[in-house]
Amino acid sequence: MEYFEIHPENPQERFIKKASACLRDGGLIIYPTDTVYGLGCDLYNKKAVEKIYQIKGFKKRAYLSFICPDLKEIAQYARVSTPAYKIMRHLTPGPFTFILPATRQVPKILLEKKKTVGIRVPDDKICQLLLADFGNPIISTSARLADQEYTNDIHEIIDAFEPHVDVLLDSGPGGLEPSTIIDLSTDEPLLIRRGKGPVHTVLVE
Repeated sequence: MEYFEIHPENPQERFIKKASACLRDGGLIIYPTDTVYGLGCDLYNKKAVEKIYQIKGFKKRAYLSFICPDLKEIAQYARVSTPAYKIMRHLTPGPFTFILPATRQVPKILLEKKKTVGIRVPDDKICQLLLADFGNPIISTSARLADQEYTNDIHEIIDAFEPHVDVLLDSGPGGLEPSTIIDLSTDEPLLIRRGKGPVHTVLVE
């Protein structure tokens, strides 16, 4: 595993490019987000996605979401209704994952039977620079194993993932709250998980 200490407010370009090159080569990275540290790979690299499923102990076609730089790009991967757009416009960028109907741009390995997908627009400079340099969406799942709690201790993360991950970007202690998950795939928005993001008044549980 290559390890880089990266500045959270002024990320070093050379470290961003190292992580981006790793993604292009089909590698796995751990990177900071506006919530917890994320485990990621290229959305379009099936072997890398399968490796994440294996490491996390997930069944295929479930659980994995990905990050995009903005709402405009989200529209390539999901069908966004006018009411959903209004909600997302107020909550992005930020610590929210939106469940939306997937388009054909989303690889089948990520899709459940309902054909929905989770997408985030993180409010984090490192994420945004990484997305800009890489050019594709990046898988985003918490950097923890199935039997672990959320952790912001980088040493615990290294101990858990060192055999599996190629690059780690360390920006200091991360968060301990995951993103808030909001299902916007139907007419009524539905709160799936309370996380770091404040719950919008239009949501129902």
